[in-house]
Amino acid sequence: MMMPDQFPPAFVFFVGAIALLLAPQGHARSALTLIIPIIAASILWNMEPGIYDRVEFLGITLELTRVDKLSTVFGLIFCLAAFLGNLFAWHVKDTIQQVAALLYAGSAIGAVFAGDLVTLFIYWEGTAIASVFLIWARRTEGAYHTGLRYLIIQIGSGVILLAGIVLLYRETGSLAFEKMTLGTLATWLIFLAFGIKCAFPLLHNWLQDSYPAATVTGTVILSAFTTKLAVYALARGFPGTELLIYIGAVMTVFPVFFAEIENDLRRVLAYSLNNQLGFMVVGVGIGTEMSLNGTASHAFAHILYKALLFMSVGAVLFRTGTSKASELGGLYRTMPLTTVFCLVGAASISAFPLFSGFVTKSLVLDATAENHYLIVWFMLVFASAGVLSHSGIKIPFFTFFAHDSGKRPKEAPTHMLLAMGATAFLCIFIGVFPEPLYSILPYDVEYHPYTTSHVVGQLQLLLFALLAFCFLMRTGIHPPEIRAINLDSDWIYRRLLPSWISAISVAINAIWSKNLGFWTRKVDALIVRLHKSHGPEGRIAQVWPTGSMVLWIAVLLGATLLVNFV
Repeated sequence: MMMPDQFPPAFVFFVGAIALLLAPQGHARSALTLIIPIIAASILWNMEPGIYDRVEFLGITLELTRVDKLSTVFGLIFCLAAFLGNLFAWHVKDTIQQVAALLYAGSAIGAVFAGDLVTLFIYWEGTAIASVFLIWARRTEGAYHTGLRYLIIQIGSGVILLAGIVLLYRETGSLAFEKMTLGTLATWLIFLAFGIKCAFPLLHNWLQDSYPAATVTGTVILSAFTTKLAVYALARGFPGTELLIYIGAVMTVFPVFFAEIENDLRRVLAYSLNNQLGFMVVGVGIGTEMSLNGTASHAFAHILYKALLFMSVGAVLFRTGTSKASELGGLYRTMPLTTVFCLVGAASISAFPLFSGFVTKSLVLDATAENHYLIVWFMLVFASAGVLSHSGIKIPFFTFFAHDSGKRPKEAPTHMLLAMGATAFLCIFIGVFPEPLYSILPYDVEYHPYTTSHVVGQLQLLLFALLAFCFLMRTGIHPPEIRAINLDSDWIYRRLLPSWISAISVAINAIWSKNLGFWTRKVDALIVRLHKSHGPEGRIAQVWPTGSMVLWIAVLLGATLLVNFV
């Protein structure tokens, strides 16, 4: 086995998790969770492009660390997300959550820098196993069952990925993680595995099911890694795959309707996350330098503003014990800083000028227009207006400004405010000065977001979306915020299929029992008849002497030997 020539950034998190177990309880552990991402980011920042840490394993050469501009931008934002998420979770003294967060982030970073598919698979499954503990850490029966469903789907994605890798190796003899073309069973399986983790339509429900079920801090950390790792995997493995354009377009549109009727604000944000992933997937599908830059930059910005929104709603949940819109409102009175930070996140996700979403999402939109995908472009524009409604307006409005809920909670703890403040600052900084972000993107950027036509066009879109929201609210058409269960496609495998399976099993059991009783009676009757004729008191036993039985056995044995010899 070859020794690694440079310490992989992912290993910093793994070693840090071990050190955390040995550290004394208290602030020392919390501080360690902040130091680890900083060390990993500094190592990553100083690494030159190339292949590091080649290891021989079972006759296969594994490339543990491949550094290029695509992996670097995702690696940096993952380190930053780990730092901000752990700062938000400073108060957490639960060892399970702290260790799981480090292992989860380390696995995601390891997967981003994987140079071969086997290494990718190992880290891919690592993210699944580590992240589920952030759900189970809530320690409720609902979280336990949700975590099981989440784990089954995530591990299932890994099994499908492994099957694709094996088939691809048999077909090509290569395990390199590079651009693939759909056309064989192997590549389709790998594509499906990536799609499950990316929450493709009809494969998305694990996201809305699991993220809101996690702990207050666990949801923030979960929002950063799994789906963006899948976006990276698609950008690495399937850039320019046209099918992704249409999948991504559908991803941007359908969550808008679910988010509008959802009462749980963390589920609203989960649907919104699905919506934003669609823009990234469209960028991967177009496959041009501009669109891939748009995917990478939008993933970078999205991790920040989505974490900020989850932080603000999480802080409200932490102080009030609920994230239901029907139970909140008027919180700006006692949580003014959280309100401001939430508004920054809302403006960023809505792509207001001077906020991060404006300078990243526009790269994908312009690439879509330049490549003449007119219908897709209209779908993206509609989705952009929709995200303003359900995340840009609904989240802050119903949390902080709608009807007075009568709740007067304290402002969020200082460490939560620091995490939200730092994230909000980055959202504004990137929006005002996009060049530092553009400089680390995979390809050279020659794009100027602040043109008059672009700014005016975006402001018109946002204004009309705002007017539409006001109109729907004034006329009573907008769905009211009420306690309800909204059905999504997961109802098929959570309710419909189990009921069908139960009904079929009952029918099969009845048929089996009926037939079993029939044949049992037949066999019992046969045994009785045999006993009467062949039993100790039977007719044959009385007529046949023992010597005759021995003779017949000898005859049969001799016949058997004769047949064998012949």
